[in-house]
Amino acid sequence: MVARAARAADLADLDGAVSDCFACPRLVAWREEVARVKRAAFRDQDYWGRPVPGLGPQDARIAILGLAPAAHGGNRTGRIFTGDRSGDVLFAALHRAGLANQPTSVAADDGLTLRDTRIFAAVRCAPPDNKPTPAERDTCAPWLHREVELIRPTLRVVVALGAFAWAAWWPVLRQVYGQRPPTPRPVFGHGAHWSGESVPALLGCYHVSQQTTFTGRLTPAMLDDVFTRAKHLAGVD
Repeated sequence: MVARAARAADLADLDGAVSDCFACPRLVAWREEVARVKRAAFRDQDYWGRPVPGLGPQDARIAILGLAPAAHGGNRTGRIFTGDRSGDVLFAALHRAGLANQPTSVAADDGLTLRDTRIFAAVRCAPPDNKPTPAERDTCAPWLHREVELIRPTLRVVVALGAFAWAAWWPVLRQVYGQRPPTPRPVFGHGAHWSGESVPALLGCYHVSQQTTFTGRLTPAMLDDVFTRAKHLAGVD
C-alpha cells in the first residue's frame, strides 16, 4: 500500500487507489457488512461500502482532518462527511465561512464544491463503533501522507477534528516535511494552535459528532471561530 500511495500522480489518481484498498481485514469486513445490512431508512439505497477518498481542490490552503467515515454517512454515499448529522454541521459552517458553495452535503452528486479547502480522514474506512485501532491508523497513514504531499505547495493550515486526528498529524511532519514532531506533543483542545517553521499551522477543533453538537459542547459559533482563524492563517479572503 505504501508503494501504491507513493505512485499516485495527483489527487484523482490517489482517490482511485484509496477507493480500492483492502489492507485492514476488520475494517473491510465491517464496511461491507454495513453496506449489505443497511440502516432501515436507507434500505432502498446502494451503499458505497468502500474506503472514502478526500474531497476538495488540489490548490487547497486549508485542510480539515477527520477521524474516519461514518457507517451510514460516507460509507453509504461515497463522499466524506456526506449524508449524516456530522456533515450537516460541518458543511453549514463551511458555507458560512465562504468555503463551500452550499450548506448541505447529502449525496455525491448534489453539486457541492469547496473553495481553498480539502477534507480527508486519518482512516479511510468506517470502523466499528467509530473507533479505529492504532494499527489501522498506521496502516492507513500512507494515504494521508501522500495526500498532504500533493497539496503541500499551497497548504497553510490544518484543522484537526478531535484528538484522534490531532495525534494523526504528527507523523505527517516527519514523513512529508522532514521535521521532527515537537516533544512533548502539544495537547489537543478546542482552539488549540501549534505552529512550526515552514509547515502548516495546526488548529484543534472538537469533532462535529452528535456527541459534541447535540450536547452543546461544540456550537455553531465555536466552529465559526475556528474557520475564521483558519482563513486568517491561510491568507484566504
